[in-house]
Amino acid sequence: MTNKIIYGDALQILSHLADNTVDLVLTDPPYFLDKMDDSWDEKKVSSKKYHHVVKSLPAGMKFDREQGKNFYKWYYKISKEILRVLKPGGFFFSFSSPRLYHRMVCAIDDAGFFIRDSFIWLYTQNQPKAMSLNHFIDRLNENEQTKINLKKQLSGWKTPQIKSCFEPIAMAQKEPEGTFLENFRKYKVGLLNTNVKIGQDMFPANVVSTETINEVVDKCFLISKPDKKEKGDFNIHKTVKPLSLCEHIIRLTTYSNEAVVLDPFCGSGTTLVAAKNLGRKFIGIDINKEYIEIAKLRTEKMNGSAAQYNASRAEKQLQLCEKTAAYKIPRKAKRQALINS
Repeated sequence: MTNKIIYGDALQILSHLADNTVDLVLTDPPYFLDKMDDSWDEKKVSSKKYHHVVKSLPAGMKFDREQGKNFYKWYYKISKEILRVLKPGGFFFSFSSPRLYHRMVCAIDDAGFFIRDSFIWLYTQNQPKAMSLNHFIDRLNENEQTKINLKKQLSGWKTPQIKSCFEPIAMAQKEPEGTFLENFRKYKVGLLNTNVKIGQDMFPANVVSTETINEVVDKCFLISKPDKKEKGDFNIHKTVKPLSLCEHIIRLTTYSNEAVVLDPFCGSGTTLVAAKNLGRKFIGIDINKEYIEIAKLRTEKMNGSAAQYNASRAEKQLQLCEKTAAYKIPRKAKRQALINS
């Protein structure tokens, strides 16, 4: 199944993969938010008819305690299959939302993995999801003055969704056979490549950023910024992950061009494109036919050699990390500097 993108249910397709054949699993699963379960439909989720109470309510804002429980049960089964197909010592990286991360990690842990760490993908560009209660106040069967007073009283007070500026990524590992050295000599997996640097030639960290934030953060955590064209004009996927982020994890954890990278929820194929860019083998699975076609189109467009890619990536990272980058000075600090001078 290597270098194939397969349409179908992940649990069913995974059952056909042989034991101990995959080096790395890197995926962004559906989170069971607003019924976005393992069979969620992109068009249905995007439709305003799908949401409740407020017709424009974004997917994922409806709260239901059963979501987390159902997600755990389902992802435990997925994690069991992933444990089986991974080579001993193989890594499993799984994106999550902050509010369901605990369910996801417990499912992975209970399936038999070692939880090695939690990565944080840090960013600043995200839409606040908190909503005012004005639309509910307008529906109250009370006089207008009472409604006006209530709106003034609750000005700035909104529903409990803070602006989310990070995504957690679980870092799990299948138990190695013997020592780390013995396992690596047999399976060529299980160690981290610390030659892969981050920011300004820094030791790899469990925090990564794909956009410039400020000089200190970028120095320690920045990886090469995604190209504008990497997503593709034809890509309708709502949550495309940065190619550079997937490449960073693959470079950190896979040793040779024979390594197989699996994404059982490949979406528009970013993990697969990253694997192909780096000269690795890949297996992609998704239940959405539209995403399958997009992923195939994206991987077919990537025909450059790994050597060419590595050279261009290194140049791009160096350019990003030059100290000539301009950072905005906060007004307060600027004012204080003028006073001091």
